Amino acid sequence: MKVAKFGGSSVANAQQFQKVANIVTSDDARKFVVVSAPGKRCKDDTKMTDLLITLAKKVIEHDIYEGVLAQVVARYDEIVTDLHLSRDILDVISASLQQMIDTYRDQPKRLLDALKASGEDNNAKLMAHYLRQLGYEAHYVNPKDAGIFVTDEPGNAQILPESYEQLAKLKERSGILVIPGFFGYSRSGHIVTFPRGGSDITGSIVAAGVGAELYENFTDVDSIYCVNPSIVEHPCQLRELTYREMRELSYAGFSVFHDEALEPVYRRGIPVCVKNTNNPEAPGTMIVATRDHRDRPVAGIASDTGFCSINVSKYLMNREIGFGRRLLQILEDEGISYEHTPSGIDNMSVILREEQLAGDVERRVLDRIVKELRVDEVSIERDLALIMVVGEGMERSVGIAAKATAAFARANVNIEMINQGSSEVSMMFGVKADAVEKAVRALYEVYF
Repeated sequence: MKVAKFGGSSVANAQQFQKVANIVTSDDARKFVVVSAPGKRCKDDTKMTDLLITLAKKVIEHDIYEGVLAQVVARYDEIVTDLHLSRDILDVISASLQQMIDTYRDQPKRLLDALKASGEDNNAKLMAHYLRQLGYEAHYVNPKDAGIFVTDEPGNAQILPESYEQLAKLKERSGILVIPGFFGYSRSGHIVTFPRGGSDITGSIVAAGVGAELYENFTDVDSIYCVNPSIVEHPCQLRELTYREMRELSYAGFSVFHDEALEPVYRRGIPVCVKNTNNPEAPGTMIVATRDHRDRPVAGIASDTGFCSINVSKYLMNREIGFGRRLLQILEDEGISYEHTPSGIDNMSVILREEQLAGDVERRVLDRIVKELRVDEVSIERDLALIMVVGEGMERSVGIAAKATAAFARANVNIEMINQGSSEVSMMFGVKADAVEKAVRALYEVYF
């Protein structure tokens, strides 16, 4: 029994729908199908989710929204027409979108979540409809009926434990079950979405709930690459990764998986296979609990930009009990999450997403640090990029860090900071954003 999740590029148009149907029906074990909203049909296209966010903003701002609503319906119209489906389903889609607008027009967060979720929801209805038209028993299953219940945090839903018991009952149903990704329902009955990229999370939750033997995640690449192919041409393909390696790489910028998506399957030891909808015969990349890393201690290199560092210095800081806690409490009070906290005996840095210091937040944070902690110096370093070198084999391999620092030196890239967790699954390097691609290419040369 398998759960197959198809990303936005896999369900972007009628041609992709046909590929998905061929994949699903070619293996009787693929009983559960999770779909995303339609992705880009070409490079310059707009994703359905982005269209829906634009629609929500128009409504919230009391702007004319009918034109965007027509664009949304037109995307589904194209799929319905090209697949020769009944046009009645378009009337249902159009009416449901208008009902959401009318119901939540004065509740911005609810409206945004409901409209975002509709992208996946309507696509799941179309996919089930298409499979039935091909002669297969297929059913659309609403997340509420599936038992996907979540916390009531708009845009940041977390699965509730009781959901897994409900999901297990899906095994008793017949036919192919098509479930929309990206959202669940709160106990009070509201639609609540997972963080962006949350269809991966839904797929993982369903796989864990039904006890699948394999969770297949179909996307638009043959496998996971060890580095971003837009930075390094023709990088190595990875045949196997561990859950922990994939989690680290996802966090640091790998777009294949949302970084929260693996948790449910990781807890239950369900292997994941990342495969290509456009080339389903390719073996893909397996994500498993353990792998043989003797020949390749480093699994991958990931990078992301948009970070900054708050740097704090105070003489005898290490003797001041509670200093770090009070510094982080200031950030917590402002609703700011942090990524890393490298420190020395008299200094401490907090790495965070730069966007979190927008508006007056930066001034308030710096003022509080100066007044409450009585520091000698405080400054902000902007335009930072984080590069992660990831691999479970690094712990038992000598010279991994030396190779990295030598590579940076040869590429004439200055290291702003270094951080390594106690697990030794990853090393983090901070560099200026304008040097990140040069640094990544240098690391690729020494490790791969």
